[in-house]
Amino acid sequence: MSKTIIISNRLPLQISIEDYNLEVSPSVGGLATGLKSFHRDGDSLWIGWTGLTEEEIPETLAKDVKKKAREEACVSVNLTAEEIEGFYYGFSNRTIWPLFHYFMEYTEAEQSYWEIYKQVNQKYADEVLRHYEEGDIIWVHDYQLLLVPNMIREKAPEAIIGFFNHIPFPSYEVFRTLPWREEVLEGVLGADLIGFHTYDYERHFLSSVSRILRLQVDFNEVSLPDRIVKVDSFPMGIDYEKFEQAALNHFKNTSEEQSDLQNRLDHHLKTTPDAKLILSIDRLDYTKGIANRIRAFEYFLDRNPEYVEKVRLVMLAVPSRSNVPQYQRLKREIDELVGRINGKFSTVNWTPIWYFYRSMPFENLIDLYTSCDVALLTPIRDGMNLVAKEFIATRTDHTGVLILSEMAGASHEMNEALLINPNNFEQISFALKQALQMSKEEQIQRNKMLQKRLKRYSVEKWANDFMKALKNTESNRDSSQSIRISTQVSSEILDTYKNAKRRILFLDYDGTLVDFTDKPEKAKPDKELIELISKLNKGNKTDVVLISGRDKHTLGNWWSETNVELISEHGVWMRKQNSEWELSENVKNDWMEAVRPVIENFVDRTPGTFIEDKNYSLAWHYRKADPELGEMRANELSSVLKELISNHGLSVLEGNKVLEIKSSDVNKGKAAGKKLVGNEYDFIFAIGDDWTDEYLFRELPEDAYTVKVGIKNTSAQYYVEDTKKVRAILRLFAEHT
Repeated sequence: MSKTIIISNRLPLQISIEDYNLEVSPSVGGLATGLKSFHRDGDSLWIGWTGLTEEEIPETLAKDVKKKAREEACVSVNLTAEEIEGFYYGFSNRTIWPLFHYFMEYTEAEQSYWEIYKQVNQKYADEVLRHYEEGDIIWVHDYQLLLVPNMIREKAPEAIIGFFNHIPFPSYEVFRTLPWREEVLEGVLGADLIGFHTYDYERHFLSSVSRILRLQVDFNEVSLPDRIVKVDSFPMGIDYEKFEQAALNHFKNTSEEQSDLQNRLDHHLKTTPDAKLILSIDRLDYTKGIANRIRAFEYFLDRNPEYVEKVRLVMLAVPSRSNVPQYQRLKREIDELVGRINGKFSTVNWTPIWYFYRSMPFENLIDLYTSCDVALLTPIRDGMNLVAKEFIATRTDHTGVLILSEMAGASHEMNEALLINPNNFEQISFALKQALQMSKEEQIQRNKMLQKRLKRYSVEKWANDFMKALKNTESNRDSSQSIRISTQVSSEILDTYKNAKRRILFLDYDGTLVDFTDKPEKAKPDKELIELISKLNKGNKTDVVLISGRDKHTLGNWWSETNVELISEHGVWMRKQNSEWELSENVKNDWMEAVRPVIENFVDRTPGTFIEDKNYSLAWHYRKADPELGEMRANELSSVLKELISNHGLSVLEGNKVLEIKSSDVNKGKAAGKKLVGNEYDFIFAIGDDWTDEYLFRELPEDAYTVKVGIKNTSAQYYVEDTKKVRAILRLFAEHT
């Protein structure tokens, strides 16, 4: 039976060693907490690190650690202290984390970190492959494992792989500064489905893919040679019932059952019944805006002195990455800020900030969520922020006010909260005053709407929606009508080729025999290709026709030493073997002078584009243009040209990053049809990569073998992934010519 394999940096459990005894406890953190129920209730295997380095595990306990993990349906990945330093504290948290959160000044680009990051990602991928069986679904999580999807794909090409990024994805302008940007994007694109918390992150990722890798992006799909990658947003929820039920149970506790923290909170509420508690909970991280939050609270007290002794900021900062220098400096800054503000405002009976620097058990979190009147969460940049959702879920009487940074992913779903810019102290101060003065009726109205939404879109629904979309990618793999040329299909075509008495091969050039280049003149045939075409063309049984949109001058020069038949400009010119060029069609070019200024205007407005002059057509190339601008201008130019030439017997061909204006009477299909007249071929083969080749595929007889290069909507029967696969097929033909 197939299973789901979940892969994350850490397992949802923590194994510790005390006096040679193993103790297992649940991990805390958004992902571990969020996916725990999904993992528990489903048939899944979770792969990750236990939290213990290889050096910390005595040899006698190594097997026991693995056994303890397996008892929880987990598989441990062993990491050394050096690997943790370079992979986790190094590349993950000194390179990716700050860069993806827009803290470029903290970003370190160390080659040694990158090398260890790759090495550890390979470890995770290898562990997955050891447990992977055909039919399993693989779900990779987060920024520590950006390379894992493609590492798995390379060894298991048919696997169904999902990837979810739990932190923001930065804009192209920020992401492009990463030295290993191509490798990171290619690593993530090993997945079939890539998920983000918000549409903004999805949009940034697609923009980087388009601009850096120059891949075709259509809406939320990335076209790779062998498959389509879907990119979508799935805002992560929480285990709503868990927090709601915990809050209900909390209120049933007797005074003897209450925690020390709750007793302290109750004492405050009894002695100052009119005072309000403002809650702040975060990991101690520079992305969370904690220092700004404290300064904004000071600003609020300065501007509203009537709230002195009437409010208290209850601040929990959970220790995080305490051996990273930036976090150490942040800890000192926050300690100093809290000390200064408490010294500035404190009275005999009141301190403005209660500051806790530690982790708290779940029961204490519920104490804080249920006792505080306002939650103040002001991250400068945050992938989601589940604390905001947890606070709302625990408000069983529907009271309480959430103040939330608009930079948190959760803000997109929580419009009923008071949304603020975390850098605007005036706005935060105003929101605090609004929250403290808000009527209970308004609080209830806002929270009921929030709770209804959060309850509906829980973590279970988030996980199920992602998994459903991931499973759908399997059925979408064969969405094109064509069949991939596998080893078996290739063998069947070759048998027909060998048994044929007379064969003809129609071969497109750019994007088929050679890869595209930024400048068309650089796509000159290499020695291997010339030898391959020459070998195919040697026998009397095989006619090879290079049929291209190239101008006759360029195509003729490149193949001047090879006695192969050429058709250029989509069928305008033809050069038979041992012959000169001749016009295949009676076409005119007097229209070109009227159209060229229109295209030149678009060249001037679109950097990186240029015009290619042919004898009877004009081509506007935009491969080097900014992808989004290029597509926008191409659509605009296409509309302008179609209107301009509508009554002149001309048409606009939309090729691969090129628009070409030519006679409507000329196309590759018509040229190929002329070649077939009077010749009895019992093997016809045609291969090409763009829309201009569709005319060829449609014109050929039904028994012809038509092949598209790349996965695209096509009328061809078959497809291959790239130019390497094209040459591989032609080499098989050449061996039996």
